[in-house]
Amino acid sequence: MDPGIPDEDVIRLANQQSTILITADKDFGELVFRQALATHGVVLIRLAGLSQTLKAEMLSSAIRERASEIPNAFSVVTPGTIRIRHKP
Repeated sequence: MDPGIPDEDVIRLANQQSTILITADKDFGELVFRQALATHGVVLIRLAGLSQTLKAEMLSSAIRERASEIPNAFSVVTPGTIRIRHKP
């Protein structure tokens, strides 16, 4: 997507395409939980300091292992774990 596009527009586009949003931007947690914006799911990547290749491998592995839980949830991928929180 275009750099600088508003986060709300990113969520709207992801929803229009029925896709899960993968991001490193922590602001999406605010939009999902505090502002209650609906999504098909968000995966927040918290893998600072790792190579792009290692980040991709860890993200891919986390998604494969927990694929059935990620839709319609807010997930956070960190080294060695993935936390998944479903909206109430």
